[in-house]
Amino acid sequence: MTDFRSVEILLVEDNPTDVELTVRALRRHNLANHVTCLKNGAEALDFIFCRGAYASRKNEHPKLILLDLKLPKVDGIEVLRQIKSDERTRAIPVVVLTSSAEERDIVESYRLGVNSYLVKPVDFEHFGETVAKAGFYWMLMNKTPE
Repeated sequence: MTDFRSVEILLVEDNPTDVELTVRALRRHNLANHVTCLKNGAEALDFIFCRGAYASRKNEHPKLILLDLKLPKVDGIEVLRQIKSDERTRAIPVVVLTSSAEERDIVESYRLGVNSYLVKPVDFEHFGETVAKAGFYWMLMNKTPE
């Protein structure tokens, strides 16, 4: 059972293989302490905004969202739109991690306020490097000034 009070990374991905590869890559770089994985955009929105099945969840936002675009129920673009249009969630860093290299998806994601857009490579070695980039981005965003 996931401890929803301590979520640091929210992974929204419907492909079980990509979930496994992402979590494995995060672990390899010591970034997988508190990862919650959700399978569709509707579930992600309910989780982020504490509604539906997650209505009783304490309203603590993830520190990073890794978001696929091609999701069932509600696509990633709409999830991103809702996150970035709400002042309560606007500041959450969102990294799109998707197989889509389509220019319209890239342009729309940045227009909506995505922090980074990473295209998933096919092989595991490069996949791990891509996920590590997302994790290192998060570490930089959360570094405490000295």
